[in-house]
Amino acid sequence: MNVEALPEPRAEDCVVRALWSGVSRGTERLVCEGRVPVGEYERMRAPFQQGSFPFPVKYGYCAVGIVDAGPEAWLGETVFCLHPHQNRFVAPADRLTRVPANIPARRAILAANMETALNAHWDAGSGPADRIVVVGGGVLGLLVAWLAARLPGAEVTLVDVEPRRAALAQALGVGFALPADAPAEADFVFHASASAAGLATAIAAAGFEARIVELSWYGEGMVQAPLGGAFHAKRLQLVSTQVGGIAPSRRPRWDYARRAAAAMALLGDDRLDALITEDIPFHQAAARLPIVLSPSWHGLTAAICY
Repeated sequence: MNVEALPEPRAEDCVVRALWSGVSRGTERLVCEGRVPVGEYERMRAPFQQGSFPFPVKYGYCAVGIVDAGPEAWLGETVFCLHPHQNRFVAPADRLTRVPANIPARRAILAANMETALNAHWDAGSGPADRIVVVGGGVLGLLVAWLAARLPGAEVTLVDVEPRRAALAQALGVGFALPADAPAEADFVFHASASAAGLATAIAAAGFEARIVELSWYGEGMVQAPLGGAFHAKRLQLVSTQVGGIAPSRRPRWDYARRAAAAMALLGDDRLDALITEDIPFHQAAARLPIVLSPSWHGLTAAICY
């Protein structure tokens, strides 16, 4: 790992001592594999990224720490920041989100994923009593399903190829099915498996005029989508969602700070600790992160501890 001097803080800056940072496995694996498309270099920059794609870059956006220096109102606060993996960093106070006292710092690394899941529901327009299917049982899919289960009367099913996700789905209060047994006639389908097979499952699960919300980001390459068959006859909607922009349904009233604070507050459920499956000491990160980012790793979120 590299050693670097921190920039001189300005009056509005906070010096943050990191406690934890989360590895956003899907995106960071694409970055690690050099699969960020040239046309997306600027849009895919992390807020405090150093370097340029494809390499070398300092990446990451799930850091939680304590403010050791800065404006008096922030001193001693536990905060979340969209900052790369680093044991100390400087960031403007207005780029920090306070972590409430009821949320452990370790769990707070899920805030960026929760914000993405919240924005996806806004883009979908999902509501009470809807039949909702979530395809892909990674951390993002699980958070989308967990949020859906909080809608009164909603019927929520997580679909994944890994049978071991069934117990976790049950713990989070949602149903589970393997792809072959995925429900049909869903009102809303969320796809988060980043695979062509998963997208096909999502399309097949959608009912008449249902909305399929695509959360996966595939990076470079082409993805097959079965848009024949009943896709047009059922008048299906296939829409994208991306956390870089606030969903149009909320944009007139919400800014990024309000959305970030709302996502953080949603992390008060102790059951969400199950979405963090491996702790990595910072000094071991260089050796262990390639394993976490490999296709064979079956965990959910890896947490780097400082």
